[in-house]
Amino acid sequence: MRPSSSPWRDLADQPPPAAPPPGLFDEILARGPVRAAVSDAQWLRHLLAVESALAAAAAAHGLIPPAAAAAIQAACERVALDPAGLARAAAAGPGNPVLPLVRELREAAGPEAAGYVHFGATSQDILDTAAMLVIRDALLLVRAAVRDAAGAAAALARRHRDTPMAGRTLLRHALPVTFGLVAAGWLTGLDAAGDQLAGALDATAVQLGGAVGTRHAYAGAGAGVAAHLAASLHLATPVLPWHTDRTRIGLIAGALGTTAGAVGKVARDVSLLAGSDAGEVAEAAPGGSSAKPHKRNPVASVAALACAAQAPGLVGTLLGSMVQEHQRAAGAWHAEWRPLRELLVAVGSAAEWLRVCLSGLTVDTAAMAANLDRLRAAAGLDDPAGHLRAAGDLVDAALTAHENRE
Repeated sequence: MRPSSSPWRDLADQPPPAAPPPGLFDEILARGPVRAAVSDAQWLRHLLAVESALAAAAAAHGLIPPAAAAAIQAACERVALDPAGLARAAAAGPGNPVLPLVRELREAAGPEAAGYVHFGATSQDILDTAAMLVIRDALLLVRAAVRDAAGAAAALARRHRDTPMAGRTLLRHALPVTFGLVAAGWLTGLDAAGDQLAGALDATAVQLGGAVGTRHAYAGAGAGVAAHLAASLHLATPVLPWHTDRTRIGLIAGALGTTAGAVGKVARDVSLLAGSDAGEVAEAAPGGSSAKPHKRNPVASVAALACAAQAPGLVGTLLGSMVQEHQRAAGAWHAEWRPLRELLVAVGSAAEWLRVCLSGLTVDTAAMAANLDRLRAAAGLDDPAGHLRAAGDLVDAALTAHENRE
């Protein structure tokens, strides 16, 4: 279970870490603060935080001397780690960066404390727990962007509750709706995605099992050490170590994939409604064209779609990696690392672009009216009032549900 005071929720109010220098495509495909939250620097910070907290937990249960724990914690504070050097060392021997990190810590902690560094843990314990910290930080940022986008959708739904427009099915005019109902549909999808992200946050749990998941090194105090570690890191305490039970990774991946789908649906609608054939909405800062100066492209919605489109393949890799053998996987665990980071970045970027898109969206009610007149003439509709009243009731229901979440 998670610590009852739920201090992890306060992390949403912390300033995001400094972003690493952007790559050529990063401002488009890795937009927003998630890129920094999953950077190498943050991974290393969390790996050290886990080792420090483990030393404190072991000392609290009388398993290592308090002076050794203090030396280890001081070493975690001052040691300088080079991600590239750790990567080379990982490839040269253990196949993960934890063992070379532990070697650095043992040297930094001094000879009297060195033997107590990483006490009772295996490399996967440290890396999985650090991954949960990275995931938690990133999910809070993704959820914040989704909430902002949902708030913008709610404002559009409220403002345009009764703004009539042509409804479209199979890309063809169908029957009248309101733009408020369209925006309310966006809102409910984003709110549902926010619920999925909250569930994913609740799945972030400490990992501590030792060599084969028995916690044998802790001499019967393993449950207490794990609970202490979880409380200090503000993670949940699982019933058992989950070295090859990757259901929580699958849940997190599914929540991110669902969020990408919800974001992509909104972005797709905006891109279509902003097209020349409809012309019913426009982004606040549309982009230009190198070959066609007259064009004003809906860049935010296009970028959101590009980011969201990457999610299904990454989710598929993570779900495919869930089938892991015995007490430690040969390759499937390692296969999670890169797509997990890329999935967080892709969905975080998509959500950030959608926040930008909806926050500045303008609505051309005259274009909506003109397109609705075309529909009425083609369908022989004299009075769409009944359709519009029904739409308004649904908008009210969506707004009430949204407000009850606040």
